[in-house]
Amino acid sequence: MAVTLADVAARARVSAATVSRVLNGNYPVAENTRARVLRAVADLEYVVNGPASALAAATSDLVGILVNDIADPFFGIIASAVQSEMSTATGQHIGNGAHPRTGDSDTRRNPGSGPALVPAGEKLAVVCNTGGSPERELMYLTLLQRQRAAAVVLTGGAVEDAGHAAAVTAALTRLAAAGTRVVLCGRPPLGPEAGAREARATAGTRTDLEARIFQRAAHKAGAALSPVTLAFDNRGGARRLTEHLISLGHQCIGYIAGPVGRTTTRHRLEGHRAALAAHDIPDPAHRTVHGAYDRAAGYDAALELLRRDPTLTAVIAANDTAALGACAALRERGLRIPGDVSVAGFDDLPFSADAAPALTTVRLPLQEAGARAGRLAMGRETPPPGEITTLRADLMVRESTSSPYS
Repeated sequence: MAVTLADVAARARVSAATVSRVLNGNYPVAENTRARVLRAVADLEYVVNGPASALAAATSDLVGILVNDIADPFFGIIASAVQSEMSTATGQHIGNGAHPRTGDSDTRRNPGSGPALVPAGEKLAVVCNTGGSPERELMYLTLLQRQRAAAVVLTGGAVEDAGHAAAVTAALTRLAAAGTRVVLCGRPPLGPEAGAREARATAGTRTDLEARIFQRAAHKAGAALSPVTLAFDNRGGARRLTEHLISLGHQCIGYIAGPVGRTTTRHRLEGHRAALAAHDIPDPAHRTVHGAYDRAAGYDAALELLRRDPTLTAVIAANDTAALGACAALRERGLRIPGDVSVAGFDDLPFSADAAPALTTVRLPLQEAGARAGRLAMGRETPPPGEITTLRADLMVRESTSSPYS
């Protein structure tokens, strides 16, 4: 029997009207209520609009690109590359009705509008800015399913919550079953073991019963879904960066980590700690500060690290934007970079080479990853073996790092 709106309402312990408001997005709903409704939708595998569901095999011209923060160059570069690849997929241009190879007309026309407006095969890219909200991520996946999106590209790290991991996996499974191509770009792969892994990462935040339920849900959904995954070697890149500083003679290294509960944060921190452990360098808790991936967080974290340990000779930030904030804080304290304190970042965003001093960082192939994701979303590139590939992270040594007190 098909799941109904009433079934979702009962599971979420709200009215059917509230469920409708959440799914339609046309009325303010409290965040905790919205989260319960979206979780119920995922648990029950509810598909909105039965007639549209019956036509799900015929996808639309819509491609959804989910990003954490479109103002962050990390996501902007990836999203731009995805969209550029989609726009050039047919080799045609808006307004030109000639096929590039045959010269034949092969475009769609709006009745009565004269010249052709949309080349055949062209897709509409919609960038969905989640703001880091798990609820908004699920909401966008639900909306994209309703619109029968041709493809969905999820970028960046994932939220480390077993229940959310299961809900996202279930949502992507439904999208894939309806004919939507799913591509993960710069995001860890999904799989049957995801629920158990994420449950361990969030140990103590849920009851044992909840953890077992979420693990079973993630396993069930993950077993049916194997999206193409373009992952970044965040652990390896972070390890190489820390080993670079160690090779210069640094022993007291502060680390500005990203937000707690994100896979990117954990993987980069694990790489940093692996390098320290390999060289028998202590890693006291006070040398790590968590914060957002922005300049203000990097500024505040650098000051906090200096307050905790004035003997620091190097600071690593989990991304380049936070590293610039750290540099500003150090300069305001009268410290030379790198003479007194070396500073390093991660991502190699465009401004990194132009900073003063130029920033030592880890280069991720953001443009390449976005372009590949775009081609995969359009079905123009053969998926890698096993549907998963890891893109290398390269160390970029510049002027912001040197031997201590040089």
